[in-house]
Amino acid sequence: MKISVGLYGTNAHQIALALIQGFNKHYKLFRETSKQAKTRFEQGDWLGVHKAVKERIRFYDDRVDECVERLRDEFDAQHIDDSTWQQIKLLYIGLLLNHKQPELAETFFNSVTTRILHRDYFRNDFIFVRPTLSTENIEADNDPTYRSYYAKEDGVRGAITAIVKDFNWHRPFADIERDVNHVYHAIRAFLKGMPPREVNFQIQVLASPFYRNKAAYIIGKAINGAAEYPFAIPVLHDDNGKLYLDTILLDAWRIGLLFSLSRAYFMVDMEVPSGYVQFLRAVLPNKPRSELYIMLGLGKQGKTMFFRDFIYHLHHSEDKFIMAPGIRGMVMLVFTLPSYPYVFKIIKDVFGPAKNMDRATVKKKFLMVKQVDRVGRMADTLEFSNAAFPLKRFDEEVMEELRTLAPSCFEIDGETLIIKHLYIERRMEPLNIHLERVERTNNIEALEHAIKEYGSAIRELAQANIFPGDMLWKNFGITRFGRVVFYDYDEIEYMTDCNFRQIPPAPDFETEMSGEVWYAVGKNDVFPEEFSTFLLASPTLRKVFHKYHADLLSAKFWQDAQQKIRQGHVEDFFPYPQELRFCNSPPDVN
Repeated sequence: MKISVGLYGTNAHQIALALIQGFNKHYKLFRETSKQAKTRFEQGDWLGVHKAVKERIRFYDDRVDECVERLRDEFDAQHIDDSTWQQIKLLYIGLLLNHKQPELAETFFNSVTTRILHRDYFRNDFIFVRPTLSTENIEADNDPTYRSYYAKEDGVRGAITAIVKDFNWHRPFADIERDVNHVYHAIRAFLKGMPPREVNFQIQVLASPFYRNKAAYIIGKAINGAAEYPFAIPVLHDDNGKLYLDTILLDAWRIGLLFSLSRAYFMVDMEVPSGYVQFLRAVLPNKPRSELYIMLGLGKQGKTMFFRDFIYHLHHSEDKFIMAPGIRGMVMLVFTLPSYPYVFKIIKDVFGPAKNMDRATVKKKFLMVKQVDRVGRMADTLEFSNAAFPLKRFDEEVMEELRTLAPSCFEIDGETLIIKHLYIERRMEPLNIHLERVERTNNIEALEHAIKEYGSAIRELAQANIFPGDMLWKNFGITRFGRVVFYDYDEIEYMTDCNFRQIPPAPDFETEMSGEVWYAVGKNDVFPEEFSTFLLASPTLRKVFHKYHADLLSAKFWQDAQQKIRQGHVEDFFPYPQELRFCNSPPDVN
């Protein structure tokens, strides 16, 4: 269909304009809060940082709701005919030709129209099933996506100094010369000497820092001949409120861990987000674009790209969805596709007898996980509604589980299985299975590492104001990098909502030996002394846990953590090993 000049000014044109106006309002607000991240960092407003991240999550859905309401009120959108919807899409494409965020605007169009249209219309004639406009090499009108630096008279040190100063933080550095020297010698040690400088030598740095928690990250890469060297430099506040460079990360896989979905989203001021993603993909070629968009705070775009990649994978694979390995949960039905590294979670219709909650409560818990600092210890989830899957790809065991435990959560339309609501997250080896395997093979080193990590995960979540609730091994997974991550959220609570208590002494010996509880227990009461009973039945596991984390079995640890949170203290969490920090192991300058 060609766009006729006569379409301009028509109802279809006005609706297309309303849609782009809705998106532009969303992105304007998104950029404003991202720009303010610089001020929050300069002022050390750490509670404000967490508040801004939490509030930003609602921005997208609020603007979609506004736009849907406008289309219904002003244009009676639910009664628009097919040909007009096709005209709207074509006119909307015309409005995106010189747009700086066309991929995000296409996704916004989908979000609004799928709230109005029946799923029979979810095809490329009416929505953007496939992207229409290229995002390659879109130029920003104001700041470029990245800046280039060259080693001139003052060499590489001078270039590093210029990089840092160009961010124009309104807070002094404690000792920028010392920090630049540390960076320079860390690079030299990593490369085992500085290679000869080729004629094309340059350092490219993304124009906006990446703000998260208490840090601002400088992300870039050095180019020298045919070689490229990615790097990330975290900038922090010292005890006197002055800035310093904490370390430099030079391994691409370590930089990739900064973008793990088990951490909070970054605040980044981007006029052209696709430019940032394109740059990051060059630095982190194994990181999916969908995950990069998500970590930049553009969750809906990440979900769109994830599902496109997933459908593409289904077209090029034959294996079937099967039940996920591990102990079956009482709240969630979990299945997976062996050839794809994710699990799919559905809230059951009926929960196990020990679970006193409803579907709305479970959804609230999952939303809570998105809003808090996950500190690298909780897996993020992608939430989908009315997701369509090929029915023939489901193993009969999965179908039987769906029919028995979640019949209201799906429907079948011809050859398609429609799941009304589900969560998708990265697949990990369940910690209980991992421990059984390493204990069976007598791999003491791996066993000790996993239990140490498990306790560290619980400790760090507590310091971030999260009490996991159900801390059984099966509710944790271990990543390919050996990090233990929590992923069962139906019982999580804010630490500050819990009441951590010591078990009071029994009034007499007979009462203590009776097996009956002799003390009153409130709804949010937690007795850490009891953790050992149901977590550490194995003598081997108990011995290792006590070696590193015995304090987690006392109420005092939890009460002290609560007190710090209530006093407004925000803990430091480092997404890289302590030994890489210059304050712990400064580089050899000789």
